[in-house]
Amino acid sequence: MSTITLPARMENLRRLIQFVSGCARQCGYSESRTNEIELAAEEALVNICRYAYPEEAGDVALTCRRSGRGRIVIKIEDSGIPFNPLSIPEPDLRPDIARRKAGGLGIFLMRKMVNEIRYRRDTGKNILTFIVSPERLPADPLGKHALSTQ
Repeated sequence: MSTITLPARMENLRRLIQFVSGCARQCGYSESRTNEIELAAEEALVNICRYAYPEEAGDVALTCRRSGRGRIVIKIEDSGIPFNPLSIPEPDLRPDIARRKAGGLGIFLMRKMVNEIRYRRDTGKNILTFIVSPERLPADPLGKHALSTQ
């Protein structure tokens, strides 16, 4: 298991993403799958850097560990304001892009890039967990991946 903790600031985003991609590469994931995992992590981390700590600075911690069947578990923790990304409904992609409501696409991408997402709030921390497999699983018939709030 590997962990990195840095201040939740945009200038640390690159190091945090490199940590995630290093974990995926170390586990033998393909370059395209590693890019998908990076995208999901980046969306979550940007939200934390921009919104988690409106009053004062805070940290973000990433933990990466191997799990069964070649999977990786990536845990992202912050002590910022409570925010459950799974509570955000999927955007309506039917209207023309000029008529769509702004926002929500980053979380939508996170959901599409990982196999499972879990969220919980525990002892003052937001804990977002991505469970990823070497291959992205096709979406279920409703177009969603496994989501859970614990």
